[in-house]
Amino acid sequence: MKFLHIADLHIGKRVNEFSMLEDQKYILNQILRLVDEVKPVGILMAGDIYDKCVPSGEAVEVLDEFLTELVSRKVQLFIVSGNHDSPERLNFGSRIMQKNGVHIAGTFDGKLKHLIIKDEFGPVNIYLLPFVKPAIVNPYYADHDILSYEDAVRVIIEASQINGRERNILIAHQFLTSGGQQPERSDSETLAVGGLDNIDSSVFDRFDYVALGHLHGPQPIGRDMIRYAGSPLKYSFSEARQHKSVTILELVQKGTLDICVVPLTALRDMREIKGPLKELVCVGASSPNPSQDYIRAILTDEDEVYDAIGQLRQVYPNIMRIDFENSRSKQDINSKTAATGDVARKSPHELFKEFYTKQNNLEMTEDQSHIIQEVLEQVGGVVK
Repeated sequence: MKFLHIADLHIGKRVNEFSMLEDQKYILNQILRLVDEVKPVGILMAGDIYDKCVPSGEAVEVLDEFLTELVSRKVQLFIVSGNHDSPERLNFGSRIMQKNGVHIAGTFDGKLKHLIIKDEFGPVNIYLLPFVKPAIVNPYYADHDILSYEDAVRVIIEASQINGRERNILIAHQFLTSGGQQPERSDSETLAVGGLDNIDSSVFDRFDYVALGHLHGPQPIGRDMIRYAGSPLKYSFSEARQHKSVTILELVQKGTLDICVVPLTALRDMREIKGPLKELVCVGASSPNPSQDYIRAILTDEDEVYDAIGQLRQVYPNIMRIDFENSRSKQDINSKTAATGDVARKSPHELFKEFYTKQNNLEMTEDQSHIIQEVLEQVGGVVK
């Protein structure tokens, strides 16, 4: 029994004001060709189907076409919502679509959505967990002390009474760590400040395979059978060196599971080039056809350059971004670092007084300063 695991399609996404819809159509067609070749029984789609909670009409059309093509191939679809999706919008029509093998868990209703597929080795239990936060889970488990994302997911799984003697797959969209080990992350992913959304991979020990979404780099976490599929396209320059892929898993009897990673080739790559402006223009012009890749140019010129974006766009029509790396930019970084250190040495009271002065163009009175000191003491601030 074979499954394809994909995630983080982010349909409708714009990167540096460039629409990615054409690139997304291209990569989804590539995935359809892979489906024709592999002939899986199901597709595990682990969230962030859309890039925005209110997707554009064009984005909805792209997803509609993709799902329609998959249904026509008699492939069952298992879809959960991600943090970028609107759970209610993704859930629309799910009960009707289930009759055609499209199983969607957009909203969380207090328990894991559970579906069963059978083969000669017995049942395969597929559980669908949409993106959840403690506030979403709390109303259904009021007798539990749910303070963290890990608490929320652990309570849901424990209440589901997973049968460890059978084969179990979970589809989820969360941020996992493993005993303090952090996964690879990119700039385009939204994570909670302070690691509040961390869930340890041990929470998922009852599952034979966990199909994850949320992180854009394909990778296992904790053990090989807990995997992020990664996004099918590069969505930031922090992903420039990643290799995008589709994960194929094949289940046989309990305890036997094979994983294969199939690379994807984008319509346009996203990459970085670095050097003096004249040199980068010369390299681009030496090609018989202008590169259509999405480009971030890092210019190392010490002297002022004229119309850098215009010159580069002649040979790199899809240039997205220009940055500078020279002695001046290094001085700016050092200045910012020094300023940060200065802030770290100041008390909350001193910082608030500076903020007040900048906002009001006058200094705080002694009475105002005394009030702020009392407030900070009440909330545990260390003041002088």
